[in-house]
Amino acid sequence: MIYSYKTIDQAIENIDFKEKGSKFIGFGYPVEDEGEVKEKLIELWERFPDATHICYAYRLGLNGEIYRANDDGEPSGSAGLPIYNQIVSKEITNVLVASVRFYGGTKLGVSGLVKAYKLSAQMVLEEAILVEKHLTEKILIEFTYEDQGNVMRNIDKSQVEVLKTNFGMSCTLEVKVRKDQKEKFISLFEPLYQVKLTDLN
Repeated sequence: MIYSYKTIDQAIENIDFKEKGSKFIGFGYPVEDEGEVKEKLIELWERFPDATHICYAYRLGLNGEIYRANDDGEPSGSAGLPIYNQIVSKEITNVLVASVRFYGGTKLGVSGLVKAYKLSAQMVLEEAILVEKHLTEKILIEFTYEDQGNVMRNIDKSQVEVLKTNFGMSCTLEVKVRKDQKEKFISLFEPLYQVKLTDLN
């Protein structure tokens, strides 16, 4: 079972160069789903409404099983695919790479476009720091005030991320746990019969 994947740690923006008068501006974003991809592309079009093309590729899923390469009006296979191939060559996923082009008056030809869009993606990914991210799950913990001390000690011991807390009539904590450590985390609470854990995924 695979519990982690490699991606870029943060957004890379405004990596530009010129080729025969055309300007290419590269961008890279870590993304979780296609909805986030769409948001990033909308943002790029809002920032560059006069761009000739905004070509892109993305790869999602643990094994990169969800992907798309878009030429945005450039000759078929001349833009999105070279960008996508750079993503694959880095063996990363959950990433969007886009290249904004402003036409400079001289046609580059298909081979020239392939070279330019490949270089744009390459330059973006060379700037990126690659990181390993772990799959996580959310768990809701319900407990009484009497068990609060034991619960908080187990939380500190396991170093999970606390997302929400509620100490009202009843006490609840929402935490994010690495998927490969979930069973170990749950076992910490098994002696505490009054504590209830609910999987939120």
